[in-house]
Amino acid sequence: MATITLKGNTIHTSGELPKVGSRAPDFCLTASNLSDKSLADFAGKVRILNIVPSLDTGVCAASARAFNLKIKELGGAVVLTISRDLPFAQKRFCEAEGIDAVVTLSELRNRDFGTAYGAEIVDGPMAGLLSRAVVVVDPAGGVVYVQQVPEIAQEPDYAATLAAAKKAAAGY
Repeated sequence: MATITLKGNTIHTSGELPKVGSRAPDFCLTASNLSDKSLADFAGKVRILNIVPSLDTGVCAASARAFNLKIKELGGAVVLTISRDLPFAQKRFCEAEGIDAVVTLSELRNRDFGTAYGAEIVDGPMAGLLSRAVVVVDPAGGVVYVQQVPEIAQEPDYAATLAAAKKAAAGY
């Protein structure tokens, strides 16, 4: 269980993010076109999992916009923004914001992701949503970087995330 804060108030997640060096757990999430997507669907690429509580919040929206711009620096990598928002809402958000380089995925039909990644918030006013976290997965499926953002109202460390993704891409 990770301890994080929401505007300074302590809350907890269901577990810990996968350890660096471990194999990233596979998942089945719903894409904006209502198809099922798994981690394996993006095999052979560096995958940045941008885990957020809801794209309907300012910080989550900011991280999706930032990763949309930054991923273009990493040819062949993919950003998967994962939340419990409905796929329809995710699609509307991306269209309204001009986000075209990020794949949004929802826990609409399968809620195993939050448990498998230790990212489900278990108490406080956001219980049931996902915490703000980043996991970078190399092309072979290994976890090379994790960041559990300590305060929900903070954006992730983009520079460290991109550095890990570039290093993972260079290894292949």
